Amino acid sequence: MALELRQQLKLTQQLIMTPQLQMAIKLLQLNRMELVDTIRQELEENPALEEVQEASAEEVSFEEAEVEAAPLETMREVHIDERNIDGVDWSNYIEEYSSVGRMPLETEKKDSLSFESFVANKPSLQEHLLWQLLMTNPSTDQERIGSLIAGHLNRDGYLETPLDEICSANDVDLERAVKVLALMQTFDPIGVCGRNLSESLLIQARHWKLDNTIVTEIINHHLNHLENKNYKAICKALKVGMEEVAAAVNVIIRLEPRPGRVFSDEEPQYINPDIFVYKMGDEFVIMVNDDGMPRLRVNNLYKNVIKSGQGVPAQAKEYVQEKMRSAAWLIRSIHQRKKTIYRVMESILKFQKDFFEKGIEHLRPMVLREVAEDIGMHESTISRVTTNKYAHTPQGIFELKYFFNSSIRRINGDAIASVSVQDKIKQIIENESPNRPLSDQRIAKILKASNINIARRTVAKYREMLRLLPSGKRKRI
Repeated sequence: MALELRQQLKLTQQLIMTPQLQMAIKLLQLNRMELVDTIRQELEENPALEEVQEASAEEVSFEEAEVEAAPLETMREVHIDERNIDGVDWSNYIEEYSSVGRMPLETEKKDSLSFESFVANKPSLQEHLLWQLLMTNPSTDQERIGSLIAGHLNRDGYLETPLDEICSANDVDLERAVKVLALMQTFDPIGVCGRNLSESLLIQARHWKLDNTIVTEIINHHLNHLENKNYKAICKALKVGMEEVAAAVNVIIRLEPRPGRVFSDEEPQYINPDIFVYKMGDEFVIMVNDDGMPRLRVNNLYKNVIKSGQGVPAQAKEYVQEKMRSAAWLIRSIHQRKKTIYRVMESILKFQKDFFEKGIEHLRPMVLREVAEDIGMHESTISRVTTNKYAHTPQGIFELKYFFNSSIRRINGDAIASVSVQDKIKQIIENESPNRPLSDQRIAKILKASNINIARRTVAKYREMLRLLPSGKRKRI
């Protein structure tokens, strides 16, 4: 059979993502802080885009009217209408931006200090230890050894690297290193420079004058029994009563297992809600959080440049048009994002109204498809909207994904949200007797009596999700 080349006409349909749609999808899945960063970056890169600082009411209303013209469901390419723009002379534009700029006034204070130049710097654990070491007036060799020890501490303040390895790698005498380590173990924070948990706890016990007591005996030989709450084994091994063991355990649990945590460089991540839900009277009010969000508009100067067109090279004109088109797409995409989040929250409020009024136990099972069908959007769009977005509600701050959860069938045939079941498990454990904690099987029976039929392994799974210990490790004396 001979091979030959032929031409064929074929009609096909395919989905192509326009630049507008790509930008809209990108902005939709960003949280509020990421959106602000994206807008700031676009303001730096796009000269046709500018932030409205203290614009007049006419300018703001014009921009809002222009944005309102863009439909929510679709994004159309922006075309610049040259007939509706007042023109300026291109030569005037060149002269304006060729000037030397504003001359500084003599009344300006050149030597004034800016408070933005001062940044608070929290000392690290290593710096804190070396400062204390320097206060002991060490020799050059001791200072070098102390610096090596401090440099090998982990974030919890433990010296995980064996001391002999540190000495052999840096040509340091082991006997001197042991003396410097013993000195640094007396520094603040108490328990620092321990080589393991047991040594760190012993350093703290020594600081509180608890040497040669039941406390040090438990730390030295019975930490495994303490971890498993096997107090009877400790009593039998030490030949003491339960009251003495209980008093020693109460001391140990108040010691710091991670002495270096106070110098952690991890900054807390504060949640900035994207949307607020308030209850006013008998109605709920939804407000999108615009606080700190830059207000954008297309630079009028570039509009006038395009309108005049006299003496403007074709390449420059094309560049300006592209930047103006990109700025208009961004403004409309931001407005579309805002309206989409509002509509999604409005739909969630309609389905979960009992939750907003009464609490977590009234959260109903819900999937993305319900909201998607309610507002006429695709499930993937709802998923992007609810990812990394938070809502401030009368019941607290929740991620929008929180309202979508699986259902668990009740014995009578009704359904309950899995999150509500987890909340019930948490309440049962919080109200249990500390002397006789409930097993997972017992919790499953209590839930069954409340018309919730789940297996023991499901209770264990939800308990682990809530970061609650098993019954054997929740027992207290």
